Amino acid sequence: MATRTRRPERRQEPLSREHIVGAAVELLDAVGEDGLTFRALAERLATGPGAIYWHVRGKTELLAAATDAVVAAAVTIEPAESAESADSPQDGIRAVALGLFDAIEEHPWLATQLATQLSRSPWGTVAPRIFESIGRQVCALGVPEESWFTATSALMHYILGAAGQNAANTASAGTARPDVDRAVVLDAVSAAWEGLDPDDYPFTRAVAKQVRGHDDREQFLAGIALILAGITAIHSLTT
Repeated sequence: MATRTRRPERRQEPLSREHIVGAAVELLDAVGEDGLTFRALAERLATGPGAIYWHVRGKTELLAAATDAVVAAAVTIEPAESAESADSPQDGIRAVALGLFDAIEEHPWLATQLATQLSRSPWGTVAPRIFESIGRQVCALGVPEESWFTATSALMHYILGAAGQNAANTASAGTARPDVDRAVVLDAVSAAWEGLDPDDYPFTRAVAKQVRGHDDREQFLAGIALILAGITAIHSLTT
């Protein structure tokens, strides 16, 4: 007697670009950029690759859309409930900065994709979205219009650079020695710096102890505070 081959279950709800991008983000988080294929995505969405191509033309566009979706969520600032409780522009900048910092740490593929998107297609959606979210707060600080681009660029470069480096450090430590925790790694770095030649590296030796036990988020926010203090000081001097 002939037997019927069981067909894979098909999705019940209509397929949309939003569903595709959301599934792509999940795949990227799970298996990385190399594992993101239209075949794997089709299996996750219980559909055929052709249906996905109807909404997304290829992997490059899919990666850009996934990056933009994560960035959009990261830089969204919830409005204050009232004017009295409205956040300051400084708070807004810190919120955007931490949103991106956490997103880059949560999604290991994001730092590389941000660098790719910003260098290859700065006219796309990702760069303007980040620039806009920071720039609006810079305007609200009272920075003169002729300094908007410079101030916003300084903040954006610091945020993406520091967050990306932090994510790279985390990934490198986990790959090289997955059984060793962060405190052990920092102790090793601190000890290595303390052992440097005192004539060639007097400053590095002096701060070596500060490496131990430092908090990455606090250090990141301290950098934001330094830049904001500089922007405020320069603006005060020029008005």
